[in-house]
Amino acid sequence: MDMSLSDGSSTGSDAVNGTAGRFVSGAEGTALAYGSLLLMALLPIFFGALRSVGCSKSKSASDMPETITSRDAARFPIIASCTLFGLYLFFKIFSQEYINLLLSMYFFVLGILALSHTMSPFMCRVFPANVPNKQYQLLFTQGSGESKEEIVNYEFDTKDLICLGISSVVGVWYVLKKHWIANNLFGLAFALNGVELLHLNNVSTGCILLGGLFVYDVFWVFGTNVMVTVAKSFEAPIKLVFPQDLLEKGLDASNFAMLGLGDIVIPAVVIFSSFTLSLKKNTRTYFYTSFLAYIFGLGLTIFIMHTFKHAQPALLYLVPACIGFPVLLALFKGELTEMFR
Repeated sequence: MDMSLSDGSSTGSDAVNGTAGRFVSGAEGTALAYGSLLLMALLPIFFGALRSVGCSKSKSASDMPETITSRDAARFPIIASCTLFGLYLFFKIFSQEYINLLLSMYFFVLGILALSHTMSPFMCRVFPANVPNKQYQLLFTQGSGESKEEIVNYEFDTKDLICLGISSVVGVWYVLKKHWIANNLFGLAFALNGVELLHLNNVSTGCILLGGLFVYDVFWVFGTNVMVTVAKSFEAPIKLVFPQDLLEKGLDASNFAMLGLGDIVIPAVVIFSSFTLSLKKNTRTYFYTSFLAYIFGLGLTIFIMHTFKHAQPALLYLVPACIGFPVLLALFKGELTEMFR
């Protein structure tokens, strides 16, 4: 589900962000919150693109990224709309408490696996050489003799177990406290894994995907109250948050600005298309242009949101920037046809 950039001081935001009462943040705290959100959005895009290159070069079929086709891209906004409206109906019909309990358990498991996968390359670098790295295998089979078939065959080592243990501690912390730092750790892990594991088959597919989600985001934010209602009710690490009152209240701060993961992962997948195009031409020009376009688009979103004090559909500004900047560059260099091919 995609969610838009939202300010804790906007209408209805107390329910969205869990603030107990109205609090006006200072200029320094607000600037810190917006700057931190921008930085956190850029981290999974940059490192996800780098890790995705290694994932593409992997010879293991299980490690190969999922390729999004033009048909998938055209369907995605429709599926996202159905999911969003379905959640809206669920929260209207059933108890919000029980739904969020189920969601917490689901994201607890999913978050642990995502964070563990994110930590794995770093653990490989810091793992002491003098500590034995034992290999393990989890194997489930069905039947016996010649009719025996594998159901689960998963290999892991000591480093993977350490990553899983650390991730489990974060997971328990999130379930018990719903702390914003634990939320962000899971959110960053989800975003990085999404960028790493999703690929487009060409730039045209990216334009279809972003164009459809552009309409989706604007409609559900400005056209109805569905997005806001779900955002108020949905307790899951599907957004990055940062408190605007951190300087006043420390880690117990509660007046959050937030950015949905969809506003990071979807443009990032398109940016990665520019990354692969840059690699093929032995230059990083297209990647850097797309990267700067994302910074410009998100910065413009934050500026307009802060000026008008209203939650903004970030894709309204990110889509024209992430498509327009690389297209203008390709047009200037006479490579537009090659780019879309």
